[in-house]
Amino acid sequence: MTKSILCILLLFCVSIATAQKDFEKSLDSVQTLDDVTIFLKKNKTAKGKVIVFNREKHNTRMADRIFSMRVGAKRTFGDAPQKTYYKVIEKYAIPYYRVSVVYLDGNKISKSEINAIRSKVISKYNEGYMFKDLARQYSMDNSAKQGGDIGWFTEGDLHPEFERQIIDGNYRADDIFTIDVPETNSFYVALMTYDKRLIEEAKVLKITEPRK
Repeated sequence: MTKSILCILLLFCVSIATAQKDFEKSLDSVQTLDDVTIFLKKNKTAKGKVIVFNREKHNTRMADRIFSMRVGAKRTFGDAPQKTYYKVIEKYAIPYYRVSVVYLDGNKISKSEINAIRSKVISKYNEGYMFKDLARQYSMDNSAKQGGDIGWFTEGDLHPEFERQIIDGNYRADDIFTIDVPETNSFYVALMTYDKRLIEEAKVLKITEPRK
C-alpha cells in the first residue's frame, strides 16, 4: 500500500473520529424535550425519537440499565458500527391503576339485560367465583381472553369517563363496582386488582449517529 493511500485512510479515520466527537458533544447539550426537537431538526440524517420506559411494563435488562442512569446521562448498547445512543431526558413517577372488567355492549343488549348480567356477576363474585372466569363467560370484547385484565393504565390512556370513575372512586384492591360510559354505550363491572401505584417512567432519546 502506497504512502499516499495510507495518508488518505488516516485522514478518513481522523475525519470520522472528529465527526463522532462533534455529534456526541452536540448530544451532550440536549437537556430538555424542547432541546430534543431542536437537535433532531439540526441532525435530520440521524435516526432519533423519544421513547418511554415504564418500570412495570418493561421488564428487560436494557430497561433496568436505563433506570439506573441519572437524568442527562447517555450510553450505547451493543457494538454496531453506527452507535445508537440512549439519553435520559426525564425521570418521574406517576399514578397507575389496574382493573379487570366485564364489558357489556349497550348497542347489542338492552339496559335491563345489562343490569341483570351485572347483578349476576357481582353476586357470583361475592359467592367466591373467580372474576377472570366470570369475565371469560360474560364479557363482550377481547379482554375476555385475558380474564378481563386490561393492564396498567394512567390518566389519558383510556376513555376519560372510564378513567374518571376509577380515579375519583378511590377504590382499593378487591373492590368491585360498576362503570357506565353513556357516550359509547359501554357498561362494565370492574374489579380493582391492585391499589393505585406510583410507577417510575423515563423519557429517553434514542438516536443513531448519522452515516459518514
